Amino acid sequence: MKAILYTKYGPPDVLKIDEVEKPTPQDKQVLIKVHAASINAADWRGMRYPILDRLIGGGLLKPKNTRVGSDVAGRVEAVGENVTQFRPGDEVFGCAKGAFAEYVLAREAYLALKPANSSFEKAAAVPVAALTALQGIRYAGGIRPGQKVLIQGASGGVGTFAVQLAKSFGAEVTAVCSTRNLDMARSIGADHVIDYTKEDFTRNRQCYDLIFAVNGYHSLSDYKRALNPQGIYVCAGGTLPQIFQAMLLGSLVSKNGDKKMGNMGIAKVNQEDLVILGELLEAGKIVPVIDRSYSLSEFAEAMRYIEEKHAQGKVVITVV
Repeated sequence: MKAILYTKYGPPDVLKIDEVEKPTPQDKQVLIKVHAASINAADWRGMRYPILDRLIGGGLLKPKNTRVGSDVAGRVEAVGENVTQFRPGDEVFGCAKGAFAEYVLAREAYLALKPANSSFEKAAAVPVAALTALQGIRYAGGIRPGQKVLIQGASGGVGTFAVQLAKSFGAEVTAVCSTRNLDMARSIGADHVIDYTKEDFTRNRQCYDLIFAVNGYHSLSDYKRALNPQGIYVCAGGTLPQIFQAMLLGSLVSKNGDKKMGNMGIAKVNQEDLVILGELLEAGKIVPVIDRSYSLSEFAEAMRYIEEKHAQGKVVITVV
């Protein structure tokens, strides 16, 4: 079978499509015939800037795991022992290491049934980005109906889902993005839009109950100023200094007053949340924003596009 591999760190040129052995599912594993997969920031950052990968044992001089990808949608080809929820022929979506391939193994607990009214491409765009958005605004942010919620970085993969999820939870949503993405943000449900190239939302005297920063670039004091009393700031990305500031100083800043500041960490893949997202996808309450689609053989070009451009929503790889 064909799979995307990389044997050294670097730009998209290090990627290649190669023949590898088709895997066999083991205990609690599902073999998926991949129809579509989607690219996440972690895919290209881990390849291009592998600092965290090296720190957690991913390979000091070269990657230990040469396969790429995590978001997947496809049909169950075979199941291993003790798999009870899926059978061959089922259409599923979820997370699997090495998803950019013709076949991939996934843990049963990392999958959910794909809604019948959704394409494989749309389902593949959901997992990591939508899980991050859901866990960030619902669990870390404690979103409630009627709240004023601001999504910073509203035009990317996580941000587009965060806007739609916040609306589905009954919030009044303000989306922060660049000029070219304002209309798109409105089209997915944002009540208000702010062009960050022209306006600094932390200084316009508007305050919010929840700020979800996907691509943050302000200081904690700036975000704190833009929060209402009892407000919550959740960092879900941005520069490394931004992330570490939220992780290391968030709890300290939170002690001095009634506003909470912090980092949500990495999204946790779990079946319960995937089922929730599948139901929202089926009901049309979330609609994946797909910027472009590429074939498996065009994967390096797709990664190059993501590096050079700020994609609207997700970039999808169609395998079948």
